Amino acid sequence: MKSVMNTLASEKVQSSRIYTELNRARFRLILLASIVLSLIVIADLGIGSSWMSISDVLYALWNGPSGDSLHSTIIWQLRLPLTLTCLVVGASLGLAGGLMQTLLANPLASPYTLGVSAAAGFGAAVAILSGLTFFGHAWLGVPVSAFLASALSSFAIFFIGKGRNMDAKVLILAGIVVLFFFQALQSLVQYMASPEVLQQIVFWLFGSLLKASWISVGVAGAILVFSIMCVVPQVWSLTALSAGDDRAQSLGIRTDKLRLRMFLLCSLLTAGAVSFVGTIGFVGLVAPHLSRMLVGEDQRFYLPMATMMGALVLGLASLVSKLVVPGTIIPIGIVTSLVGVPFLLYLLVSKRFAS
Repeated sequence: MKSVMNTLASEKVQSSRIYTELNRARFRLILLASIVLSLIVIADLGIGSSWMSISDVLYALWNGPSGDSLHSTIIWQLRLPLTLTCLVVGASLGLAGGLMQTLLANPLASPYTLGVSAAAGFGAAVAILSGLTFFGHAWLGVPVSAFLASALSSFAIFFIGKGRNMDAKVLILAGIVVLFFFQALQSLVQYMASPEVLQQIVFWLFGSLLKASWISVGVAGAILVFSIMCVVPQVWSLTALSAGDDRAQSLGIRTDKLRLRMFLLCSLLTAGAVSFVGTIGFVGLVAPHLSRMLVGEDQRFYLPMATMMGALVLGLASLVSKLVVPGTIIPIGIVTSLVGVPFLLYLLVSKRFAS
């Protein structure tokens, strides 16, 4: 009996040691991702029509916006708002995609594939067509309209699924229905628009960072920070939910209320991300998969890594958009789609997708 107890105690200590080492490895991976992201930020700030060295970029950042050099003006007035918007948008889409894949237990779930991005695009298109303003501010028209449309799509998906006991397959199919519905409405708005307005709508739907500003950084960044603050207290509930509804409910978690709150948060993140830069596809799909491959399903590590991977993927796409045609910035939504398609094909043929 004593030997059995000693064996059990030894196994418990060994399991605890393995778990601790696993978490340390996860922390190291997150730290490594943050270092890579920092290097991407510096490279993105240095690449453009006028190239800068790393020392020039760091010196301009150190001098701040009040610096009187040409490099300081270029960095703080032109490039830094675009780069920070890129990071915030990527992080928001990565977090939204990670939440959706956890809520629906489906590797294809993302703001883009479930139609939330399409709904935000429709809302933005309506605002551009009608010249919508809020509180007398024209710049609020597009983001507010995009958020309202994306929230409507999230409510639609949720309540369709609620009528079928929140079955994950039903929620995915409801998302596909919403996707096609809002894409049809987008086409209708484009058909009704004049050539000048149509050009604005189509360029917005491409997804481009060229209209990013400090306003977009502030608004989208505030939404991201607020969303992270809402998600952090729910990480254990989300971890339990990733093990299945029955397991989560046995622990006293109201899965329907949790899904509703997180769906609304996903719509808020998506609207904040795409309302200023347009529709960005595949980031919310690719980033969670990369996170899962690196740190697993534990939401304490999975969601932060998905957030960071979203920023990293979009940061790389920004670099590619500047380097493909020197002197020209390709719309970043085109780049992410070109990268996302082969990645999705890889998922379809790999064992990771089946798992």
